[in-house]
Amino acid sequence: MKRSLHRIAPLALAGLVLAEPALAQEAAPAAAEAVGGGTAYIFNTLLFLIGGFLVMWMAAGFAMLEAGLVRSKNVSVQCLKNIGLYAIAGLMFWVIGYSIAYPGFEGGYFGIANFPYAMQGVGEADTGTGYSVASDWFFQMVFCATTASIVSGTVAERVKLVPFFVFVTILTGFIYPVIVSWEWGAGWLDAMGFSDFAGSTLVHSTGGWAALMGALIIGPRLGRYAKDGKMAVFPGSSIPLATLGTFILWLGWFGFNGASQLAMGTVGDVSDVSKIFVNTNMAACAGVVVAIIFTQLRYGKADTTMALNGALAGLVAITAEPLTPNVGMAIIIGGIGGALPVIFVPILDKLKIDDVVGAIPVHLMAGIWGTLAVPLTNTEVPFVAQITGVAATGIFVSIVSALVWFALKATIGLRPSEAEEMAGLDLGETGIEAYPEFTRTT
Repeated sequence: MKRSLHRIAPLALAGLVLAEPALAQEAAPAAAEAVGGGTAYIFNTLLFLIGGFLVMWMAAGFAMLEAGLVRSKNVSVQCLKNIGLYAIAGLMFWVIGYSIAYPGFEGGYFGIANFPYAMQGVGEADTGTGYSVASDWFFQMVFCATTASIVSGTVAERVKLVPFFVFVTILTGFIYPVIVSWEWGAGWLDAMGFSDFAGSTLVHSTGGWAALMGALIIGPRLGRYAKDGKMAVFPGSSIPLATLGTFILWLGWFGFNGASQLAMGTVGDVSDVSKIFVNTNMAACAGVVVAIIFTQLRYGKADTTMALNGALAGLVAITAEPLTPNVGMAIIIGGIGGALPVIFVPILDKLKIDDVVGAIPVHLMAGIWGTLAVPLTNTEVPFVAQITGVAATGIFVSIVSALVWFALKATIGLRPSEAEEMAGLDLGETGIEAYPEFTRTT
């Protein structure tokens, strides 16, 4: 069963609404008020399309966040990586990724359907599916691109374009689709009760594990960690740009989580989408406040970049289950997520793991936390299944990603020359500087 069919039954939706009587006491009896088949098809398709273009807009958020957090000499190449990875993800997910993610074999570990993926013909519509085939594909595809964006930020400033794009090709065409097939594609994790509503593990931790392997194998930026244990601070080029990127991501997350309800054909569906919006927003708010408080207590002053990552970590944490928590629990889940970057960024630095934008704490650690927190509010989900899903994803993605990174390192190489890295990848990789009128000092 595809993810697109998991929550389409009105009776199942009524059960979910009853889990939160304080906010949806009128929605439960009204959930049976479904519109007709053709109208439901239109509304469900519209939800996929609106959610899809909001998640697509997150690509701009990642680009601006990364452009603001890297040094000015690497901004142009970082923008190129982000638009390139989005395009590669689109092509690979159509050619083969979707066919692996949704092979139609329930309970399996790996399968593949006919590929490339066939869209409906002009004027055609199978109302029995409950949504447009093309809208479903588009919504799934933008999630795939998000996974690749996570890797881009971590390994910024010291990886060449070609090997990075080769890795993205394999990540979006094979690694991510296999993980998706295990749960959203009705594979073995789905069969054992694992639940990941919108992708804390399937999207964010997958990207986080791939990023961690890249950071370990590529190594830190030149001059980042000295032999005497001291760490050089490389300030980003633009805090306003990074802040803009964070707000864009925050906005896009309403499509990421809200449209993962996957249906808008009943009163109950629309009520649930509204609740998901509220929980998503409140988790992010809590993540920001906790990050500000923690940095103020720890360093004696607030840290803007930590506040930005606190928002994103709160969003990642609530993504695994944004429907069943009440608002108070959403705040707790998001707040704990917001603390994770403050805790784990210094740990990564002590281990000399160079994560330029803090993507590993935000997407990997907060993704794990959010996934493990699901049984706290959804008692139908076994805790053992959640641990199994987290571990299985980590093992598979880490092993395959490491093999790919090592293969690229041994063949075409991963890093530019020291001279090119010090001069900036804008010159060495694109020949186009983002800020040619500025004088660089680092």
